[in-house]
Amino acid sequence: QPGTNDRPLPREPSGPETKPFARGSGGRTTLGARRRAREHALKMLYQADVAGIGIPAAVTAYWSIEPEPDGDVRRFAELLVEGVATEREAIDELIGGLSHHWRLERMARVDRNLIRLAVFEMRCCDDVPAKVAINEAIEIAKRYGAQESPAFVNGILDRVLAGA
Repeated sequence: QPGTNDRPLPREPSGPETKPFARGSGGRTTLGARRRAREHALKMLYQADVAGIGIPAAVTAYWSIEPEPDGDVRRFAELLVEGVATEREAIDELIGGLSHHWRLERMARVDRNLIRLAVFEMRCCDDVPAKVAINEAIEIAKRYGAQESPAFVNGILDRVLAGA
């Protein structure tokens, strides 16, 4: 992917979306809350990647400077980060096998970690339809990635879905 997007990630967006989004457990949250959790998770994974620190240290450091008052958002973000960390070897093997001409190490950090998040959701979160995980990853790539990131992320995740 031409160029890298290893620039600092922007702060949280202003004004969360408020469309209802039913969770598999029967509880209700907002699409904006899940999106915020995914964005927090991306930032924690990015921080661990850039700083070369472990996930527990990245999570602690992140929440110390970026508080999240909503407990559900924080819990979902941590579930995603810990899930990616636990399943990282299998996720990276899958991504590596499907990303033609792109070694994982050559991918922009934002793209790589966003793809990891989406693959974890697609494979391990029964209450998140695969298409939702893909669409969310594309939308977050538009905000945090380079100009070509949404198409790149979509291409890899479509291959993951086709191989599922």
